[in-house]
Amino acid sequence: MENNDKITRKHLVDFIIGGNAHATLNDALKDLPPSLRGAVPVGLPYSIWQLAEHIRIVIWDILEFTKDQTHKSPKWPDEYWPKQAEPKSSEEWDKSIAQIKKDTDEFLAIVNDPNNNLYEPLPKGDGQTILREAILIGDHNAYHTAEIIVIRRLLGAWKK
Repeated sequence: MENNDKITRKHLVDFIIGGNAHATLNDALKDLPPSLRGAVPVGLPYSIWQLAEHIRIVIWDILEFTKDQTHKSPKWPDEYWPKQAEPKSSEEWDKSIAQIKKDTDEFLAIVNDPNNNLYEPLPKGDGQTILREAILIGDHNAYHTAEIIVIRRLLGAWKK
């Protein structure tokens, strides 16, 4: 049984980091020209900046929900999506991307800690578990990473 637990934790980490059946978020953002961060292609509702910032907010919220019983989630959907199409500066962009990595690493530490039961309901919530929150992050990241790639393709900024 202990081996199954280790295997499950490894699969969750691989799913969240990505790169198995889909591109990683790092792949999707790599070499993105700064001038395209806020571009909104015709017919689409958001920019790459808005998607990246949305990913950051969601990972942060899930991390805090998992570790802090007093955490209050942002209001859905208004507080999960930035209103501005582009970051105010390169520093804001860099800070957001760095925060995604930091919060992801912190969540993965929770997943990897064998003292944390993946299947036990979290004290706050209505049955959510670490396993469920990990799957939620992986699924959410994969979905929006694909959207970033589609936007890059539409903007002519994705590898052929």
